[in-house]
Amino acid sequence: MNACHCKEHSRAAVMREAAAGNGLRPIEPGMPMPAGTGLSRRAFLARSSGLALAVFGGGAFAPRAFEEGIADAMSAARQSSVLISVFLDGGLDTLALLAPAADAAYQALRPTLKMAPDAGFAFRDDPRLQWHSAAAPLKALHEEDKLTVVPAIGYSSPNQSHFTSRHFYEVGELNESGQVGWLGRWLDRNGRADNPLQGLSLDTTLAPALAAASMPVAAVASPTNFALGTDGVGAGVKTSMNQAYGTLGRLATGDPQLAVARGAAAQVVGIQESLAGLYGQPIADTPAAATYPANSGFATKLRALAKMLHMGLPIRCVALDGNGGYDTHENQAATLTANLTQFSQALRAFQADLEGRLENGVPLAERVIVHVWSEFGRRPAENGSGTDHGAAGASLLMGSTSNLAKGMEGEYTGVTTLDNHQNLRMSTDFRSVYRTLLEDWLGGDITGVLPNASQFSNLGLIKT
Repeated sequence: MNACHCKEHSRAAVMREAAAGNGLRPIEPGMPMPAGTGLSRRAFLARSSGLALAVFGGGAFAPRAFEEGIADAMSAARQSSVLISVFLDGGLDTLALLAPAADAAYQALRPTLKMAPDAGFAFRDDPRLQWHSAAAPLKALHEEDKLTVVPAIGYSSPNQSHFTSRHFYEVGELNESGQVGWLGRWLDRNGRADNPLQGLSLDTTLAPALAAASMPVAAVASPTNFALGTDGVGAGVKTSMNQAYGTLGRLATGDPQLAVARGAAAQVVGIQESLAGLYGQPIADTPAAATYPANSGFATKLRALAKMLHMGLPIRCVALDGNGGYDTHENQAATLTANLTQFSQALRAFQADLEGRLENGVPLAERVIVHVWSEFGRRPAENGSGTDHGAAGASLLMGSTSNLAKGMEGEYTGVTTLDNHQNLRMSTDFRSVYRTLLEDWLGGDITGVLPNASQFSNLGLIKT
């Protein structure tokens, strides 16, 4: 369910849809240009991964080099940490996700939208707060020590424009001219020139946070809908044909050229067979404990992503949008309840999916952390049936109990003392979260990845 957007946000959505084929997220004149603007966009079928990709950046377009690079990188993929960035588009209302329901000041600010005391679920780490009634899966993850909550995240002198605030989070600095994403800068330092899967945007467009200056990255909108084409051939004939190709491809021959052709045929068939679980739903080997919500594009992408990681694809950074829209100027109660229900269920199912997939006896979840963010929170005072743009918001980290060190980071700053614009005050700068993830999770060479990194603390969120 989408929120009733403000004019700024609605115009942006129309422009994104109109220019989706260009591969980069456009914005209106006068707003920051998205990171990655100007990168070339090229189509590529990665046979070794079974994915049709839009590849951005990198050197000269060399399909064979990419094929070989992806295959080579797969050998080390299962020892690599993965960071998944999930964006909640529009500005998630912190005071609805975690409500100070018993606070008289909160009740006065929200006469219509207030949550009644005990209507939600107690928040373990701060007795003043309670989870939204639709966020029971998040509560469970938090109490299992698999979810870290940052209840008041932001930056100094907050900008309440969707475009500008989102841009700051994407480039990792308060710089409207930034053209390289914060994850793109990390890939420039630690990525490979022949592996576009290292930075993967699960969308029709490139996520600006992944935009790199020199390394290739990729976008794929529907990871469940890729198959090798055999136009005009029915399903029954196609199966027999593939089996015949596979048999011929495995035959020995003394002819070098024929050997190459047969090897290619065998490889293609093998890929198609190994990726059969990605074509449509349900994915055959999804662990029983992972109960994804039905009719959810977000959940479908997460389920496919779990399969892709389990296959050993050399993915290091992933970006995708969460379900729905969170620009809740109107009809917030119904819209947010529907969106949080689906989002919370999908996130918990994804964690269970990762935990149920073993790599050499170790759950896949041990090398994956999910970072959830939004461009800002909402104003504490309601406007009638909704809330307007605010400042400090909420952010989440999801991972295994062996990776996450805290259940909560930073204090909830309360509604009694607001900032000069009557918004929530932030207690955690988003760049401190980035520094922590870079140093303690992604690792590698982080020189220059986070501008002015020394000004921001490592929060100790990750067990090292």
